[in-house]
Amino acid sequence: MKKIELQLETLSCPSCIKRIEKALAKENGVEDAKVLFNSSKVKANFDEGIVTADHLSEMIEKLGYPVKKRKVS
Repeated sequence: MKKIELQLETLSCPSCIKRIEKALAKENGVEDAKVLFNSSKVKANFDEGIVTADHLSEMIEKLGYPVKKRKVS
């Protein structure tokens, strides 16, 4: 299991949290995901054999939330 942390440019409202968490929850290979509104971060655990970090980053950006930084461990 890998961990990803995405630093987003900004989150403008609490409904953004639900939108991102809902999209990640539907993604095959994502075990859990949490969005931190105050720090504009997304943290998730994922199975690298099923989904890639690149795909998760692109998915968030397609929702309209630009990723400034990405850390995978």
